[in-house]
Amino acid sequence: MNEPKNPIDENPNEKSTRCVDLDDETLFMVSQTFKALSDTTRIRILHLLSQRECAVNEIAEELSLMQSTVSHQLRFLKNLRLVKFRRAGTTLYYSQDDQHVVDLLAQAIHHACHD
Repeated sequence: MNEPKNPIDENPNEKSTRCVDLDDETLFMVSQTFKALSDTTRIRILHLLSQRECAVNEIAEELSLMQSTVSHQLRFLKNLRLVKFRRAGTTLYYSQDDQHVVDLLAQAIHHACHD
């Protein structure tokens, strides 16, 4: 008798997405990722950084946010390894650091826009 397959265990684009053990650390990281994606400011920042690398002042200007707000949110995202930075002189340029999360965000945006 064939057991029904769990759709979360299979993804046609990946060899295997099966997680052998959902230990406490894995569960915490998954919840933190969704926490990051639950904030509209962080969504806007991640979406922008998925398109191009930006300095803090560019992000603030593009999204009409205060630089302190952007810096605070970037620190949160950097701690989760969702964004990374490179230094050029005294300027830090940020970009996305996790294509999986960018793909998840793109799917969520597509879902929200889909009729």
